[in-house]
Order: sequence, then structure tokens, then C-alpha cells
Amino acid sequence: MSPTDVAAVAPTEGTAAEVAERGGDVAKPTLGPVAPEPEAKAAEHATHPYLPRARGLLLSEMRLVFRRPRTYAMLGFLAVVPVLLGVALRYFTSGGGGQDGGGLEFVSQVTNNGLFLVFASLAATLPFFLPMTVGVVAGDAIAGEAHGGTLRYLLVAPAGRVRLLLVKYAGLVAFCFAATFTVALSALATGAVLFPMGDVPLLNGDTIAMDEALVRALLIAACVAVSLLGLAAIGLFVSTLTGVPVAAMATTVGLVIVSAILASIPQFHALHPWLFSDQWMSFGDLLRAPVETSHVVRNIEVQAAYTLVFGAAAWARMTDRDVTC
Repeated sequence: MSPTDVAAVAPTEGTAAEVAERGGDVAKPTLGPVAPEPEAKAAEHATHPYLPRARGLLLSEMRLVFRRPRTYAMLGFLAVVPVLLGVALRYFTSGGGGQDGGGLEFVSQVTNNGLFLVFASLAATLPFFLPMTVGVVAGDAIAGEAHGGTLRYLLVAPAGRVRLLLVKYAGLVAFCFAATFTVALSALATGAVLFPMGDVPLLNGDTIAMDEALVRALLIAACVAVSLLGLAAIGLFVSTLTGVPVAAMATTVGLVIVSAILASIPQFHALHPWLFSDQWMSFGDLLRAPVETSHVVRNIEVQAAYTLVFGAAAWARMTDRDVTC
């Protein structure tokens, strides 16, 4: 038997087969001549040689992120927070205090209109709970592959490093939106059960119809999800620095705590506009008439800047990374 024949029947290593299923270029074993591809599929490969592999890798990454028991546990925890907040406001308080700032203006309105539980829940989870879950997923993005032994196979694929980073970040973006909308939908259902629903008073005293308020609630949830994208990029970069997922997760969550501490110290006021968490609560401006967008736009700009800077840093790190690590 010739060396070619031996290679044709040689078994594929387990981890390599897993990478091939995820869009890599590790060959699958075959016992005979390979059937030619259909004409349409062959033309697609010729025109976009990396598109089928990138699509397979993206689908695999979504399965990897959303089929883990850890992800179910975190999303379940986020869904419980609005329920606990709604029950506490319904049965254990006599009404809001009318204070303004830090989300308390939303809490004071919940007993009058259940839709405000959406805004109060997002305000309650955004400082720590949402960033914590994003930090866990982001910290595991690359470090988890290194720890599991699959990173070396993903890195040797043609154009694998750039494609891998883009797919990993796409998975993080999807999780940011999934986590945020889990909180929002749970709060909407809880608010509808425990409190009256109707026309919504805005923070400056005007009133809007329920259908318009639901559209604003959707925009606010999207705004909160976008607020987490800079942190996701930071976590992705941190994840490229180590092969220990727990260390990357702890570092990313620790940066959230450090940012919150710096934001609370007035002496660092010059630094505040550059913190990734500085404009997280800007979504409250969407509940005013007319809508004030300057802080929301500033928040988007800050998240885009953090994404570009730390995305580039992650790419630089992955470019120099040894495929044996």
C-alpha cells in the first residue's frame, strides 16, 4: 500500500474532527475516491472559498455559547431578577420615593405602570449582573478553546485567526442581546401580571400610548445590549492572554468593578467620560419628550472605540500566538 493509500484510510484525531465540523480545514477520513461536489456548491466554493467554513464555524460558535448549562443558568438567573424585584415592589413596599438617579426614578413608577418594571430591572442588572454574565462568556471565548485543546487546530486553518476572532465576537454580541432581552421580557411579563398596564408617563411629565412605550422599551433594551459590547471586546482580548478560562473571567469582571469604583470617585472626574461604563444609564433619556440622544450617541461612540481598540489588540495577540499553545 502506498503512502497515499495509508493517508487515505488513517483515522482522524478526535479534536481535529471536531474542528473540521466547526468550519476548519482538517480533512475527514475517506475509504475511496471523493465524489465531486454539485456544480452549484463547487461554484460557491470557487467564488467564496472561506464562506462555507465561516458559516459552519459561526453556527458552531452559537451552539457552543447557547447550549452550555452554564449559559442556561446565567440566563435563568437574569430572568429571576425582575420577578424578585416585582414581587418586592408589589408586596413589600408601599410605593416609590420619587428620587431621581441610578434607576430610582423607574422604581418609583413601577406600582403605577408595570412597563416601568422593564426599565427598573435593566437599571438594576446593568451595573453588575449583566456585565458579570458577559464577562464569564467573554473570558471563556479564546481561553476556553486553549484549555480544551482545540485552539491549535482552529489557528492553523487558512485565515483562521481573523475569522476565529470575528466569529467569537459575533457570539459575544449575540449573548449580550440575549441576556438583555431575557431581563426585559421577564420584566414585561412580571409587570403585566403584578401591576396595571396603560398609558406610560415619561420622566418629564408627558404621557405616551402603550404601543409607543413598547417601542421605546425595545429601543432601551437594544441600547443596554450595545452598552455591553465594549466590555465584550475587553473580555475577548483578556481571553487571548491566558489559557485559563477562570483567570480571564475573573479579570474581566474585576475590570467592571474597577470601572465602577473609579466612576464613584469625584477626584477622577476627568477620567469618567472615557470609562466604558460611564454612559450605561443614558438609556433613561429615551423616556423623555423630546428624546435627548446626545448621551446615547456618546455611549455608542465609547463602546465602538473600546471595540475597535481591544479588537485590534486581540488580533495583534492572536497574530503572534504560537499554534502549539
